[in-house]
Amino acid sequence: MKNRIAISITTLLFLTIVACSKKMISTQNILVENGVSKALADYRQSVISQLGYSLHFTISNGKSAPIQGQETIRFHLKNNKTLLQIDFKEKADHLQTIKVNGQDVSIHHTNEHLVIPSENLKIGWNTVDITFIAGDLSLNRNEEYLYTLLVPDRARTVFPVFDQPNLKASFTLTLTVPNDWQPLANAPLRDSTSTGNAKTYRFAPSDTISTYLFSFVAGKFKRVSREVNGRTMHLLHRETDLDKLQLSLGPIFRIHGDALQFMQEYTQIPYPFQKFDFVAIPDFQYGGMEHVGAIDYKASSLFLDDGATQDQKISRSSLISHETAHMWFGDLVTMQWFNDVWMKEVFANFMADKITQVAEANTNYDLKFLVDHFPAAYAVDRTAGANPIRQQLNNLQDAGTMYGNIIYHKAPVMMRQLERLMGPEAFRNGLREYLKKYAFNNATWPDLIQILDAHTPADLKAWNQVWVNEPGRPVFNYDLKTEGGKITALTISQKAEDNSDRIWPQIFELTLIYPDRQQEITVPMNAPEFTVPEAIGAAVPGFILFNSSGQGYGVFPTDAEVAKGLVHLKDPVARASGYISLYENMLNGRSVNPKDLLNFYRAALTQESEELNLKLITGNLSNIFWRLVKPTNRPTLAAELEKELWQAMEKASAQNNKKLLFKTYQSIALTAEAQKQLYQIWEKEQPPTGVKLTEDDYTSLAQALALRDYSNSKQILTQQLTRIQNPDRQQRLQFLMLALSPDVSERDDFFSSLQQEQNRQKEAWVVSALSYLHHPLRQQTSEKYLPMSLNLLEEIQKTGDIFFPYSWLQATLGNYQTSTAATTIRTFLQQHPNYNPKLKAKILQAADDLFRAERLVK
Repeated sequence: MKNRIAISITTLLFLTIVACSKKMISTQNILVENGVSKALADYRQSVISQLGYSLHFTISNGKSAPIQGQETIRFHLKNNKTLLQIDFKEKADHLQTIKVNGQDVSIHHTNEHLVIPSENLKIGWNTVDITFIAGDLSLNRNEEYLYTLLVPDRARTVFPVFDQPNLKASFTLTLTVPNDWQPLANAPLRDSTSTGNAKTYRFAPSDTISTYLFSFVAGKFKRVSREVNGRTMHLLHRETDLDKLQLSLGPIFRIHGDALQFMQEYTQIPYPFQKFDFVAIPDFQYGGMEHVGAIDYKASSLFLDDGATQDQKISRSSLISHETAHMWFGDLVTMQWFNDVWMKEVFANFMADKITQVAEANTNYDLKFLVDHFPAAYAVDRTAGANPIRQQLNNLQDAGTMYGNIIYHKAPVMMRQLERLMGPEAFRNGLREYLKKYAFNNATWPDLIQILDAHTPADLKAWNQVWVNEPGRPVFNYDLKTEGGKITALTISQKAEDNSDRIWPQIFELTLIYPDRQQEITVPMNAPEFTVPEAIGAAVPGFILFNSSGQGYGVFPTDAEVAKGLVHLKDPVARASGYISLYENMLNGRSVNPKDLLNFYRAALTQESEELNLKLITGNLSNIFWRLVKPTNRPTLAAELEKELWQAMEKASAQNNKKLLFKTYQSIALTAEAQKQLYQIWEKEQPPTGVKLTEDDYTSLAQALALRDYSNSKQILTQQLTRIQNPDRQQRLQFLMLALSPDVSERDDFFSSLQQEQNRQKEAWVVSALSYLHHPLRQQTSEKYLPMSLNLLEEIQKTGDIFFPYSWLQATLGNYQTSTAATTIRTFLQQHPNYNPKLKAKILQAADDLFRAERLVK
């Protein structure tokens, strides 16, 4: 108590300065402000080294009891001329005691920082001992389990920490948990002891990692252990479906083993950490998270049943490969600052595509790459809110806004173009040099470019400017001159979609299509115009398919002749590229309109046999139906589409294609006849011939019927609830039932409840609920939610995980087409001229389909 009462002159000075808010408080001019500023991070990185944390958390049963924490921070300090800020985004009352170098000190907590006066610090080794109550924001607590998710700057919401990626540290963790709980952490388990109803687990010191990679999971899990390629791996899970477990466990462990082997061979660096385990978490916020030694996965992404499509199996392989690749790209070598977060994601995706090509049988690498990455990248890059791959970041509290389709999907396209420009061997050798040079350290994108630049004669710095540092995409056109049935000139031009003078240096293919043959030509497009020499003298083709190899990026020209001949091409990649080009041109209002494109897709339903392409077609068909067709025209169109989809399903030979067509039928179904058909399938649990439906599929059917206010929809959902055996999936449906209620007032109450943070904790559930609330069939009663949805966005960005703000917006705005909805969004932006620019960009991205619908729906 004595040290708490006696306040030194230095401390009084500190308190006076804090009261003045963001005044300069040190000779280093470092502000005590919310978040982790770049200035603060740079300063701490320059003076702190050899950092280590010892942490002990005591966890009780249930999700409400406070979690007691004890911590020792050890570090070497280069100088002690200024106050030291330790990040802790919690209330001051969560801090109980603090000792610095063995001496009790007063607790000074302001603007999300525990501040240590310089007089208590010394040059050289320092220790800070803290007892505290752990913050709940990122502990993801459930009644029977919890898990940390600390990316990008969430470690500071749980315990006091220097929360920045370039202050790597070793973590020595101790967990005291209920006796029937099992834990998993970054490091191997050292020992454990039981006392009464609790058990204490002590883990070895972790490898040197960034704070966002620190992780632990604890709860009522089952443990499975297998040895793969000489390495023992452990999996924690809560899955209760024995068929899913029997079908999935083998592939899960095998794919991890294959991915590790590929990465070791490609990088020439053995797996760099002490262990390699993973956990399957119900309704995890992301597909996966690459915690060192303890990867987290969304359980539904790992555990598939015998009704899984080939695309679902490939997606599982890609996800596992992505998280495994992160062990080298992100975990071994980490970005200096979160403006380069895209680096770890692009290489994880880039390597995952390569691994899946090898690890998963019957995969078409080029097709999967095209279908996965290009539509998703275009969905952002075509909008007024498009962002560059590499963005500026002044404070880590905004780091979550860095994430999105551009870094996950445009960046791999860019990287593949870079590999093609350099050549695969030179590119790989450059990456090996980069990983070895910066192993267990941090690096920037310019660091990598400098290394790669030495492996190629190409000017990578100039190439980098438009691809990485600027947003947007080019729009291509062409001029074809002919004489006597021969081509005399074929000139291709590119112009930035925003009409600037930028050009995107890239390599792509075009194919001249003839009735009896094809001629593919490679185009090295590094100027505003390029005349194709190989085309001169060729016979005039029936049509030209641009970007036929699916590697070029932009809006490529297409027309009715392309649409007419596309489905007859043998190469599925060429067909997919054509489907994508047609859709992008339709959205841009050139060459094809929504009605004609919808008719093209309808005809292709029985002609396209490749599963990934059929998924692309049916997805675009559904988008046009719900977003670009007037509500008054939908019933008549639905009656025609339902018959066509059912007939296509019956004709399809592949089981996966049948299921894709049935799911599209379910999505479109509006007539009483179709809804009755769906009800009978659900009631009798008897799917159409050749279609395999699982428990999840029947739950989806029940939800589709409820959305359509089918007779006794509440009873349908209640009965489906009794069919579900897994308690985690039962809780999910119980949550969604409120959003699916036929009673408008109940839906109003449910939406109102989302204003409370505690009701948004299961983010995946919330996003699904919003998609039902704002479905086109419910928009007459849900459009009134839009103003509040926008008003909540800033709070959601602060309290939710990295993908939640955009997912919230997309589920809310994505299917509207009314001018009143568009006006609501524009009014909100006009009324908030100083709105967070990154969040404003997210709004513009999510609202882009709505703004285009204003122009295209006629």
